[in-house]
Amino acid sequence: MGHPEGKEVVHDQSDGSAISNGFDKALLEPPIDDSLHRGLKARQISMIALGGAVGTGLIIGSGTALQRGGPLGLLLGYSFVGFVCYLVMIALGEMSAFLPHKKGFSGYATRFADPALGFALGWNYLIKYLIVTPNNINAAGVVVQYWTQKVHIAIWMVFTVNLLGVRVFGELEFWFSSIKVIALLGMLLMGIIIDLGGNPRHDRIGFRYWRAPNGPMGSYLKDQVHDGHLAIFFGFWATLTNALFAYIGTELVGVTVGEAQNPRRNIPIAIRRTFFRILVFYVGGVFVIGLIVPSTNNSLFLATKSKTGAAASPFVVATTLVGIKVLNHIINAAILIFVMSAANSDLYIGSRTLYGLAVEGKAPVIFKKVNRMGVPWPSLIMCTLFCGLVFLNVKSSSAKGRTKLISSEDVDLVTGKQQIDEEEEKFIAEQEALGPRSTLRKFWDSL
Repeated sequence: MGHPEGKEVVHDQSDGSAISNGFDKALLEPPIDDSLHRGLKARQISMIALGGAVGTGLIIGSGTALQRGGPLGLLLGYSFVGFVCYLVMIALGEMSAFLPHKKGFSGYATRFADPALGFALGWNYLIKYLIVTPNNINAAGVVVQYWTQKVHIAIWMVFTVNLLGVRVFGELEFWFSSIKVIALLGMLLMGIIIDLGGNPRHDRIGFRYWRAPNGPMGSYLKDQVHDGHLAIFFGFWATLTNALFAYIGTELVGVTVGEAQNPRRNIPIAIRRTFFRILVFYVGGVFVIGLIVPSTNNSLFLATKSKTGAAASPFVVATTLVGIKVLNHIINAAILIFVMSAANSDLYIGSRTLYGLAVEGKAPVIFKKVNRMGVPWPSLIMCTLFCGLVFLNVKSSSAKGRTKLISSEDVDLVTGKQQIDEEEEKFIAEQEALGPRSTLRKFWDSL
């Protein structure tokens, strides 16, 4: 069950790669000289799982969600999406530990479901990262404009692209993720201290902002719907959209499977790190934000306003309200690192996804070429070319079109995670038909 008729698939004992003795070349792994290299170490994968791909969705986007959903709506929205995200990660981790191949998510769809699903998932996932990468590059320029308006946004495209040396991706992302983890822990600790009265005004806030008129739930579009209960529901629903954007990139661990050392051991460990990342950074982060920032504060970032960088972060709003100075510049520098790291991860994911599609014959064959260091350079060049979309922000009319492209990211994310769940269902059915799931039992035991 699960294999196309007339094919027999076995597994390489070294890394679990699928090898076909039948006729479907899509199930074959590429030759070692023409494939990705397993160079990502355990410490790098673990740190990427903790801090990789965390971007502006949490540090800035949570301000919009707070104003629309209130402190409780914000907490419930991020908790719900985080729970769903973790279930998807468990499903992805189970398949990755069993079959750690180098074709990405589309390879699992082709292997366990249907080649058509693999084609659709792969291109859907690729398009998402062709859009989100220039978005993060643009964000880097916007963050810099918090200090000065003299630096053109386009300069940061050149800077970031030159920074993204995929040969040192693991080490670079390890240090980026380390800085992000330290920064996030510092902001969480700062928020708790502010809430408990450790601020220049010695004002113990507690749960003050969870009471009317600031909370616990927001009333989004109340003037339009003229119904308080419906406005509360819309506020909660709006937080889900922001939360989806914040969780983009969590599945980065699944993409690194093809270049991970000893994936059957390291991937379950990384999945466990993802749980703590969601619980502490996302859920804990929005809980602290709801404590120290009133949802009715006019300084919170909205899509219709033009504030940039740290000015849009609810953490900076909190420090401003209690009279703390200087920290806004430190937080802005941390945000700059966040978006640079996110752009780094996005370009990596996009190039590996395009490579996986080419290996399966679902993209032009040129994109499966790699250099002697295992870098799929044609795929990397193609994804880098799409970073030119950042120039759409030069004119306001083009910026509107860019905004619509960015809004499609959430749809791509939901579609991708649904397809991963479908792959998992097919995978479980196949394993139950074949017999005992010893490898999967080891996976669950490791969690």
